[in-house]
Amino acid sequence: MYIQSLSLLNFKNHEEADFQLVDGVNCIVGRNGAGKTNVLDAVHYLSMCRSYLNPIDRQNIRFEQQFFVIQGEWVKQETTHSLYCAVKAGAKKVFKRNKKEYDKLADHIGQFPVVMISPYDADLISEGSEVRRKWIDGIISQFDRAYLDDLQKYNKVLEQRNALLKQQYENGFFDRESMEIWDVQLIRYGNAIYEKRVSFIEAFIPLFQRYYQWISGGEEQVSMEYQSALHSGSFEELLQQAQPKDSRVQYSTVGVHKDDVLFKIEQHPIKRFGSQGQQKSYLIAMRLAQFEWLKERLDLVPVLLLDDIFDKLDNHRVAQLMSLVSQHIFGQVLVTDTDEIRVSGIFQAIGVTPNMVIFGEEELV
Repeated sequence: MYIQSLSLLNFKNHEEADFQLVDGVNCIVGRNGAGKTNVLDAVHYLSMCRSYLNPIDRQNIRFEQQFFVIQGEWVKQETTHSLYCAVKAGAKKVFKRNKKEYDKLADHIGQFPVVMISPYDADLISEGSEVRRKWIDGIISQFDRAYLDDLQKYNKVLEQRNALLKQQYENGFFDRESMEIWDVQLIRYGNAIYEKRVSFIEAFIPLFQRYYQWISGGEEQVSMEYQSALHSGSFEELLQQAQPKDSRVQYSTVGVHKDDVLFKIEQHPIKRFGSQGQQKSYLIAMRLAQFEWLKERLDLVPVLLLDDIFDKLDNHRVAQLMSLVSQHIFGQVLVTDTDEIRVSGIFQAIGVTPNMVIFGEEELV
């Protein structure tokens, strides 16, 4: 599967742009601020119905404009599909496949998978647990529609439960029967989510470790640990125990919406003990493992998007990574960089001739 053409209108800093891509390595080269990353983000939009970088759709509209449009032609199993995404200020997002609008955007998830490796992935290490939960949920949801459905229902029930907690606090009473209505549903969906997250992490770790060892040359041992209150007891018992605190703070303090993943190097948190190079290698290994995971379960080769990955990696790790992703098993690859000579030299050294997309001054806005 690959994207053969991409058109942007009023998307971020692109007034109007068209790109022709090949089923192989594509290098997008230009100075900082040229909009290279935004090209990759547009591809991500057509895959996941949202930006990789900014979840608020209207903020991706070009300055002083009222709408943006992204269109792309994808070749999937020898059939060409036309994808169309339009966002207008104050209106509902429109997403079409072959000119037919989706009833639910969730129906599109997993149909045209991409995996993006970006400097912004550092947030997975540096930021709070919500970022890591979204990472897990984003992977599982692409190949397990029931999981996505359970996740959406869980979040709706959680919202209603929190609203009831606030209402009861303001009215000065606690109605256990009313709360149990939401607890039953929260437990049902939460247990299903928990079990699938546990299974995912257990199977994902060996795959991730193999990629890290390949990139790093086997110099360090890495792992990850899924953290959940449900490890220590049933969800029903945890909700009962938390009821006094929930009533006091007016929101649900236990559940899978509080879960986290601890990233470790040599049995220590990589956030505190890993160098910048080790952290970047860790994140790249996670994304490559994600790529293989999706490829096996969707029976599709995702498009691989590599944004500014040469920074903070030594020459050995860069050569290892580019040699790996240039193999046929990775299909279409889009790489951004600021240095045409550097990126050409990297691929020349491994015998790969990429399609070069050069941003000149005339393309800059």
